[in-house]
Amino acid sequence: MTVDEIDKRLGAHVVADELLGLAWLVAIGDDVATGAVGYVDGTRSTPVRTDTIFRISSMTKPLTAVAASILIDDGVLDPAEPVDRLLPELADLRVLSNPAAEITDTVAANRPITVEDLLTFRLGWGMDFADFAPKPFNAAWSELDLGWGPPTPAQMLPPDTWLERLGTLPLQFQPGERWLYHVGAPILGFLIARAAGTPLSEFLTERVLRPLGMSDTGFAVPPEKLARFGPHYAEIDGARTVFDPAVGQWSNPPAFEGGGDGLVSTLADYHRFARMLRNGGELDGTRILSEQAVTTMTTNHLTPEQLSRGGPGPDDSAGWGYGVGVQLRDDPDGPRAGAYGWAGGLGSIWSNDGAVTAILLTNQTWGEAGPLPVFATFEQILGELARGFDPL
Repeated sequence: MTVDEIDKRLGAHVVADELLGLAWLVAIGDDVATGAVGYVDGTRSTPVRTDTIFRISSMTKPLTAVAASILIDDGVLDPAEPVDRLLPELADLRVLSNPAAEITDTVAANRPITVEDLLTFRLGWGMDFADFAPKPFNAAWSELDLGWGPPTPAQMLPPDTWLERLGTLPLQFQPGERWLYHVGAPILGFLIARAAGTPLSEFLTERVLRPLGMSDTGFAVPPEKLARFGPHYAEIDGARTVFDPAVGQWSNPPAFEGGGDGLVSTLADYHRFARMLRNGGELDGTRILSEQAVTTMTTNHLTPEQLSRGGPGPDDSAGWGYGVGVQLRDDPDGPRAGAYGWAGGLGSIWSNDGAVTAILLTNQTWGEAGPLPVFATFEQILGELARGFDPL
């Protein structure tokens, strides 16, 4: 499969005006191909390039999980330890008697939240992919201004205030009972900061980004790089609307360094991160993680019962490791069993599937129905390459 063929298949979605622009990378072993299609903004005057900087939203989660895994390797954190040693705001929590109960209808928690609960998203708080019906808990969350929905880093509360308010809410489920999306990641980011005695951004830079040469990844885009950045778009009432301008929420370092959705990055940077994991925690002679830590991170931790009650995929074909989705069985039109990675609701996706790494970054938020059609096309391309249908 040639670069032109991949450009044509992905570019068809830009031609159809489903989105303004995208950049992609596919690597088979050491052979790397990249491409860019479309434009940075609605004026269609600046083409997307392969070094364009994108908001990667939930593709932040795997980096946060790696940062926590480093501290586990270092012996600073233990997966089994309660988080309230470092996050006393989350001690002595109550649990809703049922997820739809009134906020005061609670029972005692069976046990504290652990570090592994945060990593595996089984802490008892989060988005329930199996039930989006409005509940009193959701209203209480909104009243406390804790943030729910697309990332808005500049509008979030300071971390200590956020944690203090969070600790006043009951859990939706008992710790360890259910997989619920997202909330474990920002809490994990604040746990890392307190364990390391430094902001999450500094720890990530020192232990992950700088050693891997990920110079364009961070919680904000500095002024000298804004020329490679652009606005981000969402569809509202059928019209393409600016969700965030180029000089907007990511143009200044935020107080709330969101470990679940706050980073920007590029194809080259994220590829170096993906290669490190594919190489068992090491890249170009620099070890970031132990091999055992990578294995633990990329292995499913959810039970069959948990998967049947709502997991990271539309059915029980995808499990969850530490901050990454893990494919449990072959998808005829996409990843194979054992592939791992994650996507971002602002329009991005990454997968390591055997020797194949694939990354797609766009400037268009997913729609109400989920991922844009270009993502299905990209997963088909990944599946074809991973099965060896064509070399690059």
